[in-house]
Amino acid sequence: MIKLDAGNVLLKPSQRKQLMSWLKRCLRIGSRLRDFVLEIRMHRVGKHVEVRAVVHDDQGEITCRSRQTDWRNALRDLARQLSRQLHGQYLATLAT
Repeated sequence: MIKLDAGNVLLKPSQRKQLMSWLKRCLRIGSRLRDFVLEIRMHRVGKHVEVRAVVHDDQGEITCRSRQTDWRNALRDLARQLSRQLHGQYLATLAT
């Protein structure tokens, strides 16, 4: 499940759809983990956009953060970080 809190960043519906397409891999990996909840918070700080993600699942909690001048770059960077960390967490569950 994904919870998106856009804060003071205005996103069009097409931009939300684009965000979901970037998070597809994270959702696939998360579906393999139990009790998967992804919370994304976006805030504009001056000329930058700060994006924070917190993942709760049965293995623990993951926190990622990205701060860029453009919301697209920040979310793309965040999606890469999340997929990398979730993949590592999934591999850890397979090892146990």
